[in-house]
Amino acid sequence: MSNQLPLYREAFYRRERRSVPLARDFARKALADWGLDARTDDVLVCVSELATNALLHGVPPGRGYRLHLYLERPGPLRVEVHDSGDGTPAVRRGPADESGRGLLLVEALADRWGVGERNPGKIVWCEFARTAL
Repeated sequence: MSNQLPLYREAFYRRERRSVPLARDFARKALADWGLDARTDDVLVCVSELATNALLHGVPPGRGYRLHLYLERPGPLRVEVHDSGDGTPAVRRGPADESGRGLLLVEALADRWGVGERNPGKIVWCEFARTAL
């Protein structure tokens, strides 16, 4: 395989609690297969947070979410969680906020993060620079 080809993995998870550790294990295996271990813990925390957010806020009953992992060569590792729920996730910074604190972790650990459009729903993503991996 050429060093310029992107590496890609995708998995679908149903709306159930066990999907979050399954998503984390899926990401751990992909990172190991790709030889990325420098920031594995940071990536796995972000996968957990994005999957949990999708499970709690983005997946209507009877639906699921998708986890996408992309590794561009050269380029960043990109983690995406696609869900079909409404709303835009936001970082909550106040002590009275009862949700949204998981995105504070994503904001702190990832090099970049954001929200993209999907019909229906949204894509919440984060990236990790290759030089740091």
